Amino acid sequence: MTLQNVAVVIPALNEEDCLPLVLAAIPEVGATFVVDNGSTDRTAQVAKTAGASVLVQPERGYGNACKTGIDEAHRQGFEVVVILDADHSFDPQEMERLVKPIQSDVADMVLGDRTNTADPGALPPHQIFGNRVATELIYRVSGHRYRDMGPFRAIRTTSLVSMQMRDPSYGWNVEMQLKALKLGFRVAEVDVTCRTRAAGESKISGSLRASIKCGAKMMFATWRYAR
Repeated sequence: MTLQNVAVVIPALNEEDCLPLVLAAIPEVGATFVVDNGSTDRTAQVAKTAGASVLVQPERGYGNACKTGIDEAHRQGFEVVVILDADHSFDPQEMERLVKPIQSDVADMVLGDRTNTADPGALPPHQIFGNRVATELIYRVSGHRYRDMGPFRAIRTTSLVSMQMRDPSYGWNVEMQLKALKLGFRVAEVDVTCRTRAAGESKISGSLRASIKCGAKMMFATWRYAR
């Protein structure tokens, strides 16, 4: 299986400790774009040293960072985009599971499902609860039941561009999953492993306050993009 038509997009904010582990584990792909989202540490330098292409998006926000990388992948003509976290919680080697259904033309978007495979403690209780609430809300407004809202995902680039993504923050995944259904894209979910981050604290699950804030943005995004 070749991944030469795949661009990996890694939004990164102060991930100098975890990022080298992530980049070292990525299989041979067409391009790896690390989007520095206003880091105050050596994230950009670490990424360059590892051979990744560094893009800069100073306007904070997960969605802003993802869009910067996706725009570049589209500009360079890559067929598939894989979005991967910079904290080493996912195994980059498993991206083949996500990409294969797209290359085989049986799916347009493939999401990594952590619900039955996450290591103990990798998903704290408040994150599991928030995930269930988000998937239930999407089901109620769309009739489609996703199993997970995990960020490790692969999407056909042309499909992604047609979504006209605009959420700047943590409503990004909700927007993508709802728009994929609205536009009639073929959606699949495959099991992926999930482990505790290699170092530091998660921007979302690291604290109850951050998780509540993220959850609120996801609920607002469900209301906004379901219309």
